Amino acid sequence: MTDEQKQRLEKALWGIANTLRGKMNADEFRDYILGFIFYKYLSERLHLYADDALKEDGIVFADIDEKTPEGQELLAAVQDATTEALGYFLKPSELFSAVAARSRQPGAFVLPELATILGNIERSTMGTASEDDFDHLFEDLDLTSTKLGRTEEAKNTLISKILTHLDEIDFRLEDADSDVLGDAYEYLIGQFASGAGKTAGEFYTPQAVSTILARIVTTGKERLKSVYDPTCGSGSLLLRVAKEVREVGDFYGQEMNRTTYNLARMNMILHGVHYRNFDLRQDDTLETPMHDGMTFEAIVANPPFSAHWSAKDLFKSDDRFADYGKLAPKTKADYAFVMHMLHHLDDKGVMAVVLPHGALFRGGAEGVIREYIIREKNWLDAVIGLPANIFYGTGIPTCIMVFKKCRETEEVLFVDASTEFQKGKNQNWLDEPNIDRIVDGFRDRVEIDRFSHLATREEIAVNDYNLNIPRYVDSYQENEVVDLTAVTAAIRQVEVRMPEIDQNIRAFCDRLGLEAPV
Repeated sequence: MTDEQKQRLEKALWGIANTLRGKMNADEFRDYILGFIFYKYLSERLHLYADDALKEDGIVFADIDEKTPEGQELLAAVQDATTEALGYFLKPSELFSAVAARSRQPGAFVLPELATILGNIERSTMGTASEDDFDHLFEDLDLTSTKLGRTEEAKNTLISKILTHLDEIDFRLEDADSDVLGDAYEYLIGQFASGAGKTAGEFYTPQAVSTILARIVTTGKERLKSVYDPTCGSGSLLLRVAKEVREVGDFYGQEMNRTTYNLARMNMILHGVHYRNFDLRQDDTLETPMHDGMTFEAIVANPPFSAHWSAKDLFKSDDRFADYGKLAPKTKADYAFVMHMLHHLDDKGVMAVVLPHGALFRGGAEGVIREYIIREKNWLDAVIGLPANIFYGTGIPTCIMVFKKCRETEEVLFVDASTEFQKGKNQNWLDEPNIDRIVDGFRDRVEIDRFSHLATREEIAVNDYNLNIPRYVDSYQENEVVDLTAVTAAIRQVEVRMPEIDQNIRAFCDRLGLEAPV
């Protein structure tokens, strides 16, 4: 599929979403349109796999008679194969195309059977290795919600329109890179994020920032054994890392919001990640970590900025926090996430996390934690200041902090990328040259006037472990020198001409019968 065809697919999907959502908020309709795209994807993927498996016997999966003993026996064999290979099963009558066709029949009412089919997909995984990955995956597709319509007929009409419109789009799974539909799905997530305001930050990191984080943690690598995101949102950041290397062994993540967690699981499957190769969990990462005892080669995260957490005394003996001497403040969990991530970072791994600028210089417990990381452990590798107003829902300036446990240098790189952006109407954004300059600045680790500086740990200690970037990168630019003599001469020339100008103004006013202002 060419880039042009890919863009047409993205625009077609967004057009359906925009046309059909009516008065529903973008983030509300998101769950429906993305959920049905996922259902269509599962259906077409299974259909292709089953047809290929049955080809030698001259059987077409959609033609199998589900009511005969022979048909049922055949379907049982197909179910065993598809559940092992794909993780789920659908009957021919449950395929998206079949349901969409029935929805177009006069007087058709598909809501009850559609709810049953979505439930059957989940039930087909019970007792198998993919059960956790499909458990309650469609729970946000509430087909009884009044948001779809005030009456059952209105709800049925809207859902039937969605099915019909999506059925007309060819996902071309048989001849397309599996990432094509995945990228279109990512595009929709981004479009919904831009219209969701403050809530967008819960599930989506802007693509440019994701790219920077991904390129940082994959520097010098072609393959990663594992990548982890403790606040994985829609999973976009994990998948972005995969685009920067040839192969990622396994993906791990945790997400507190149930709806967003479901979105992440769908996103993984849509990008062709096998159910055995991702382990996403749903719960509060700080309070109830779900990947105890595990370390990861790459860790990326965009945690909620300055979130609240319990900071219970019990955590003082938690392996993640015990060595630092202090817990992160209750009202600012930024360093709680940093300590959690460092605990899970492999000795030869790389970690990149987005934090608010305040995490660089706030004192108290956070100052103590920073000092321990730098003075005692030498784990801080780089601090990159990002432009303001590039995140959904907040205009505050942010930074990327990079950590490594086995560093071969005593120096910490500081990069001031606050001017590396393109001005947008409501939100700034980074283009490819902006991204390249930031990533190259990290990888090259050289001093560039008003952009980057290599600070020794002694220099940081002199600054009392305050990491505020202007302390290390002087971005001050002197104003152009004004030639006061030339300015005075220009003013005098104007004054010489003023009588003539005043006389012309009076002449015009006399001609118009107006009182002259001079």
